[in-house]
Amino acid sequence: MEHKKIRAVIFDMDGVIVDSEIVYMDYLLEFARTKNPKVTMEELNPMVGLSRKDSWTVMEKAINNGENWKALRDQFSALDIYSQVNYKKIFRPEALSTAKELKRRGYEVALASSTGPKLIARIMEETGMRPVFDLIVSGKQFAQSKPNPEIYHYTAKTLGFLEEECFVVEDSTVGIAAAKRANMTVAALRDGRFGFDQSQADYHIDRIDEILNYL
Repeated sequence: MEHKKIRAVIFDMDGVIVDSEIVYMDYLLEFARTKNPKVTMEELNPMVGLSRKDSWTVMEKAINNGENWKALRDQFSALDIYSQVNYKKIFRPEALSTAKELKRRGYEVALASSTGPKLIARIMEETGMRPVFDLIVSGKQFAQSKPNPEIYHYTAKTLGFLEEECFVVEDSTVGIAAAKRANMTVAALRDGRFGFDQSQADYHIDRIDEILNYL
């Protein structure tokens, strides 16, 4: 099968542009253990990359104290952990240099993240990434989160390209699945900390700038 020429590169944010997932997971484990000291990180790892409801259902099951996922999520939200995170410190600077090089080569560059628009805007500002993106899409715009491919269908359509003309950089099981369901080429940024299944990806990379070898 002949591959369509790649014309756009779409980045996931958490775990790709910023190494935020491990920071969030530490906060989540700390919170879970205030409810049930026996909770382990292994039990919470499946939360990574899921929608709010799905990830907090994992938390509900791990804590198992009779509180539902919504009540737990509200209590955690009240802690406002995001305001305590230094995104500049966990930023992967090669994301910026790679995006600039992609623009120089004539690719459109987009961001498709499950995170809410306000936090995306803050992270883009703090990392200096905002100017390099032609389009920024938040998963909160859609009824269903990754692994549903809706966010990727929308991103391709808005950019004006066919889905097979898009190349995606992802890390999580659900993110890779969403991009593959949308018929896109996927490079998985290797991460052995959360038990991700990255087997569906077309390429496996250790650094973001390695994608330049495949484009």
